[in-house]
Amino acid sequence: MGLEKILAISGKPGLYEMNAQTRGGFIATSIVDGKKISVNLRHNVSVLSEIAIYTYTEEVPLGVVFQKIKDKENGGEAIDHKSSKAELEAYFSEVLPDYDADRVYTSDIKKIIQWYNLLVKNEMTDFSKDTNEEKSKDEEE
Repeated sequence: MGLEKILAISGKPGLYEMNAQTRGGFIATSIVDGKKISVNLRHNVSVLSEIAIYTYTEEVPLGVVFQKIKDKENGGEAIDHKSSKAELEAYFSEVLPDYDADRVYTSDIKKIIQWYNLLVKNEMTDFSKDTNEEKSKDEEE
């Protein structure tokens, strides 16, 4: 499964998988504990496939960043998201060397690493759809 059904909901910890649409929103299942919740229009929801990270030249889709972390870690987990600011920034600059340090905050890096580790723990590591879309966009240009 790609990132197009994985959600981050503000005010709710962890990640969620979108299951079904309802009249006023949708039903999502927590990836962490499997509990279902009803999400309505009041919630601020981000679909992981639509998130991009700023670099000095372009915006890189989150799936591409996840794939780079996966390649670096040989499919395993990344460093702990609770590591020091210096460790997190050094790690992220290895993964995405040209990320825009002025617009990508340490809190963003923590969230990206936390999400990646959560997806790996739950064996949701198919980030290829986003990377293939990125490649096809590059080929068209």
